[in-house]
Amino acid sequence: MEPIQRLGLIAGNGHLPFHVLDEAARRAVPVTVVAIREETFPEIENHISSLKSDISIHWQGLGQLGKLLENFKREGVTHAMMMGQVKHARIFAPGSRSPLKHLKNLPDLRAIKLMAGLKEKNTSSLIGAVIGEIEKEGIAFINSTSFLEKLLPDEGVLTGRGPSRDEEKDLSYGVPVAREIIRMDLGQTIVVKSQAVVAVEAMEGTDAAIRRASDLAHGESLTVIKVSRPNQEMRFDVPVIGPETLSVFKNCNVTLLAIDAGRTLIIDKEDFLKQASAQDICVIGLSPDN
Repeated sequence: MEPIQRLGLIAGNGHLPFHVLDEAARRAVPVTVVAIREETFPEIENHISSLKSDISIHWQGLGQLGKLLENFKREGVTHAMMMGQVKHARIFAPGSRSPLKHLKNLPDLRAIKLMAGLKEKNTSSLIGAVIGEIEKEGIAFINSTSFLEKLLPDEGVLTGRGPSRDEEKDLSYGVPVAREIIRMDLGQTIVVKSQAVVAVEAMEGTDAAIRRASDLAHGESLTVIKVSRPNQEMRFDVPVIGPETLSVFKNCNVTLLAIDAGRTLIIDKEDFLKQASAQDICVIGLSPDN
């Protein structure tokens, strides 16, 4: 890969964009941030100020592709990446016949032309097409984990205990099911109890799927399995898990979490695993090839 002269960061919600900025500042890489009004945490501006590094920020609507490209080209961006979630429900609102058409700030001409050419109107197709438009401008699009390698888990047991016999059974049953579900583009996460799927994640997100499973299981212990896609596109939609979900685990009696090693970002990984151990939760890094 050619050296990064200036990084263009498309920032969604959550704190992962903050981690990218921290690492970019540590490496002395200049950054142009495109912050999505509907998603990016507003405190990102204070965070940028605190870093005292070469970082500019531009706020725009979700469908303003032309404006994004103008900002990147004007500021000499050579490489770009996406980091942070953009909610699927934000892109595809109920009752909307086309992605982004429901937004307060309507898509610009560049985005409208892009959407008109999509054969499939799903999130992966839309984001993939956006990446294609950015690369047409001579900007290399890099993996979303490029500045966050330290947040990727290894294979094996990552916390203080291994799985119990019942958890092993749920894991052996659930992993092939989870991989088949993600292959069909239905969701990254399933929740398993007594070798039965209690819930499958859809647009509501991981935490909401776990809460739904807990209601159905009447508070009994649960196993959560979160996997990556076959041949996971590492430039976007990489599975993410973070500290906020640990409180959901506690409230919903989740005792085991299985995630793909090397293909899942754990926000504040060291603290996450320490807290999971303190809650007696077994966290396992799966081989993505199994």
